[in-house]
Order: sequence, then C-alpha cells, then structure tokens
Amino acid sequence: MSNTEIELARKLANVIENSRVNSEIAQKLFDIETQILTCTTSQALLHQLLSSIKDKFNLTGICLLLADPIPISYLLSGNMHSNWHRENCKNIAMKELQKLHPHRKPFLTNTPHIIETIIPKSLRAQTQSAALIPLIIEDKLFGSLLFTDDDKERFQPNLGTLHLEQLAVKVSLCLSNTLIREQLEYMAHYDRLTGVANRRLMETSINEELIRQHRYNVPFSLLFIDCNKFKQINDTYGHDCGDKVLTYVATQLKELIRENDKCFRYAGDEFVITLASQTYEEALLACKRLTEFFKNNPMPYQGSYLPITISCGAAASDGQQTMEELLQQADEQLYLRKKAEVTNENI
Repeated sequence: MSNTEIELARKLANVIENSRVNSEIAQKLFDIETQILTCTTSQALLHQLLSSIKDKFNLTGICLLLADPIPISYLLSGNMHSNWHRENCKNIAMKELQKLHPHRKPFLTNTPHIIETIIPKSLRAQTQSAALIPLIIEDKLFGSLLFTDDDKERFQPNLGTLHLEQLAVKVSLCLSNTLIREQLEYMAHYDRLTGVANRRLMETSINEELIRQHRYNVPFSLLFIDCNKFKQINDTYGHDCGDKVLTYVATQLKELIRENDKCFRYAGDEFVITLASQTYEEALLACKRLTEFFKNNPMPYQGSYLPITISCGAAASDGQQTMEELLQQADEQLYLRKKAEVTNENI
C-alpha cells in the first residue's frame, strides 16, 4: 500500500471515528432533551438537567452559575432555597459572566486556576479542565453551565464547541418555556401587588379544607380581615401609600400565621386567612393576636410611622356549611367587630 493510500485510509478512519463520536454525543443530547422536556417546574428541570448531563457525559462535577443581579426579574424567583439548589448553583457577578462569554460562545480551559473563584470549593481539588456554556433567555445572558473534569485533556481551548452550543440552546429554550409557564401560573393564582395568593386559589384551598374536615373530622376555621380607614389613607396620602399599606399588611399577616395556615387577598383591602385544624376559640385568639400586632407596630413610611389597624372576623366550619356561607359568617363577624370599635371610639 502506498503512502498516499495509507494517508487516505487514516483520514477515512478519523472521519468514521468522528462520525461515531458525534453520533453518540447527539444521542446523549437527545436523551437529555427528552428527559427535561417532561419537567413541569424549573426546579425539577434543573435537577434533572444537571444530573443527566453529569451522568451521561461522565463529568467530575457540574454547577449552574447564575448572573447577579439576574437580568430577568421573574427568573427562578424564590426557587433557590432548597439544599439541592444551594449545593448545585452559584451566583456570579454579571460583569464576570460577560467576560467569560463575550460573544456568547462556550469557554473551555485546561488551566482551571484562571477561573478558580468561579468553581465551587467542593469541585476545585479534582478539576483539571472545565467548560462553561452560556444560557440565554429573552436575548439576555443570565447564566452559565459549568462542567468540570479531572482529565486535563477533556476540555482544551482548541476543541470544537458545536455540541456544547447546541446543548446551550436546548437548555435555554426548555428553561425559558418552563419559567414562562410558571410565571403564567403564578399570575393566575397570586396577587401581583402583595404577593399573597388570590381569590381563585383561596376558593380551591377552602374547598380542599372542607373536604378534609368532612373526611377526617378535623376542625377548620377562617378569618376575614380588612384594613381600617383604608379609603381615608388613600385620600390623604395617595394611592402609592395605599399600595404600600396593603403590601405591609399582607407581608405581616404571612409572617404571623403558622406554616399550615394560608393568607389570601380577597378583594381591595380585604384578606382571608385559613386556619387548618383550628377551632373557633383558637380562631378568636388568632384574631386578637393579629389585631394587637398592628396596633403595636405602625408601618414605617417616609422617615416616620403610619398607624395601621385591622378588623378581624372569625368563623368555624361545622362540616355542613358551604364556602360561601362560611365566608359570609366571618364577614358578618367582621362587620360587628368594626361597628363595636367605632362605637368605642365615639364614647
């Protein structure tokens, strides 16, 4: 065999080998994409994504780097508090992230000391090479997936990045779709101003509690709350102040109730709190505790303090009432208490 034939055979063998490797990589990417497409939440998607990539590509480590500040306001909001996320995600300054991906292309290195501050401490000792792929949503760079390996030759700067770029696009699209769905669900069930659940979610929650009471014979109570003199506050200080009052009341109510209890914005300045497994007597004690808190804790406003008080009515289910009847009973109690408070003020 001549030298020319040998060289052609070698090149053909390289082409076949590259084709095989590329086919294997493409199949792995397809498997990962198939797995993450089944995820319905951003938390589940990230968990599945990082686990799948690390397993299929036999990586030493993997981590999600998130830009700080996040360029998209709703991105992963409130979703980064689990132990898993704290272990597998890390914040990175936006300027530092932009330096890594100036042209929004993957960054590869086998001199990991140059990005030592970016690599989580738990991965540094075994990292000999690393790859970072940019993640983009709404044409904004918001993060990067960090892959680390104990093989110095695994991620060399001169390696092709086509497959990494394809993975970055697929991950960004899947995460974008999931986050948009979560945002729509949030808007459908939560009040944008105060952050508490809205009336639609309240109806679902109360009906679930009534079913639970009927099935297990456990008590269930709720509170109907409104802000005293709210119209007067709006007229005197303006609607911006009124919005701050509603947000302040909602925030304090959420912090003051138990973990199993839930707070909802019913309408305007009215809120409803469900008290799981609580009797009427316990509901009355909750009313007293909440009203006294606001009497003793005025709202900070423009360098001073604005007195904010609430009125509260309670109702307990007897197992026969509908949700509407229970809310009406609590609302009637609220009206009686408010009337009594006005009478006391005039005495």
